[in-house]
Amino acid sequence: MKRILIAEDNDSNYVLMTYILKGHYDYDRARNGEEAVEKVQRGHFDLVLMDLKMPMMDGLEATRKIRALFPAIPVVALTANVFDVDRQNAAKAGCIEFLQKPINRETCLDTIRRLLS
Repeated sequence: MKRILIAEDNDSNYVLMTYILKGHYDYDRARNGEEAVEKVQRGHFDLVLMDLKMPMMDGLEATRKIRALFPAIPVVALTANVFDVDRQNAAKAGCIEFLQKPINRETCLDTIRRLLS
């Protein structure tokens, strides 16, 4: 089964993501950007779902570091910020998709399936 890292500091958003992914993918959690980078370095993940606003290291910086180390791992931005500048910043950091919070279950699963196929 494919493994996904959910980089999300908010407990309720993490629970929602586990509800969406349960039965489809294995998953693990990182509570901040530093932990996300460390977990990707230590374990095998097929995809990263990256909250952009997190403590210690934000999702943009974590994405840049992950993409520098593992350019083949797709990183999907998860954020409530929907301005064009937010999308541009996420793309510049290395996010290849952008999902808006609150996350739509089918849109999320369709995006993951497409990226992992």
